[in-house]
Amino acid sequence: MDVINAAAASDFADRVVRWQRLSGRHDLPWQGGRDPYPIWLSEIMLQQTQVRTVLPYFQRFMARFSTVKALAAAPLEEVLALWAGLGYYARARNLHACARQVVERHGGIFPRTAAKLAELPGLGRSTAAAIAAFAYGERAAILDGNVKRVLCRHFAIEGVPVGRVEKALWSLAESLLPAGPDSGGDRGGDGMEADDVRADDMVADDIRAYTQGLMDLGASLCQRGKPRCASCPLAATCLAHQQGREACLPTPKPAQTRRQREAVWLLLTDGRQVLLERRPPVGIWGGLLALPEGLDRLPRWGLSALELEPLPPREHAFTHFRLKIRPFLCRVAALPLLAGEPGMCCLPLAEARAAGVPAPVAVLLGELEGG
Repeated sequence: MDVINAAAASDFADRVVRWQRLSGRHDLPWQGGRDPYPIWLSEIMLQQTQVRTVLPYFQRFMARFSTVKALAAAPLEEVLALWAGLGYYARARNLHACARQVVERHGGIFPRTAAKLAELPGLGRSTAAAIAAFAYGERAAILDGNVKRVLCRHFAIEGVPVGRVEKALWSLAESLLPAGPDSGGDRGGDGMEADDVRADDMVADDIRAYTQGLMDLGASLCQRGKPRCASCPLAATCLAHQQGREACLPTPKPAQTRRQREAVWLLLTDGRQVLLERRPPVGIWGGLLALPEGLDRLPRWGLSALELEPLPPREHAFTHFRLKIRPFLCRVAALPLLAGEPGMCCLPLAEARAAGVPAPVAVLLGELEGG
């Protein structure tokens, strides 16, 4: 990868900043303030998830947990219930653990540097840098999936953006940051302190606009499938655009065959309530309420497979595998007795879908409730 000279780097950053201020996103509910809490919450939710999906979840979380202390004090089960449907549930567990650590170790105040933020649960290098940039104006580089795509295309960087290529991208991302305050010369003297503060504020504003601009470009113009190069402020110097290679970059990961798993779900109901089971804290849907699994537990409950009504099978896709679900309906008379087992509970059908259940469970419950 060629070294980017200072003039080219400055021009790249200036174009991103100008475009963001004119055409970028400015009306998202976590924008406009410097409170790190909503910024952190949004950045965690936006990991691997689009803005339009995140918006209602963010609003519900802020309405229920208005501060990091409120989130830290809540039981994990309540956090998972609000998160249900957003996916990647390890993020919710890390969110809760991070809130507690901020309260217990930092007095409820988020660290002010990307390096310290990255020590918190669930915060990688790029997420920590985004929070530090937006909340504190720190000159820190981000490198999420959208930014990798912008840089790989603009500079025609070959290779899957992991390992050695990712390391080179980090160096490039740092070299492209808007210039920091001038560290040379005498900063003392009468009348200089106010000027220095104003200059530092301008740099911080540039960092915020640049960071948001890179995110916005990747999300709105430099999209994976159909990049809108005609509207891109970087098109004139984009090597992929010049070479007609937008569809080739970034280099895609080799295709992998998605494994398939199978699960048997038991939908036990007395017509008014349904039996649910708390899943283990780790693994898929960790900590959520779900339907009991497996036919081997039927004899313990005094039930027979002959009493089960097979429902249409369905599939649910995860990142690395597909889950084939075989659901069975079983109508029982004494559901509360089954709920006495550890981890089990019975909830009214009308409430179960809002209790923090995985999406396919919510669909099944909706079908049952609808008759």
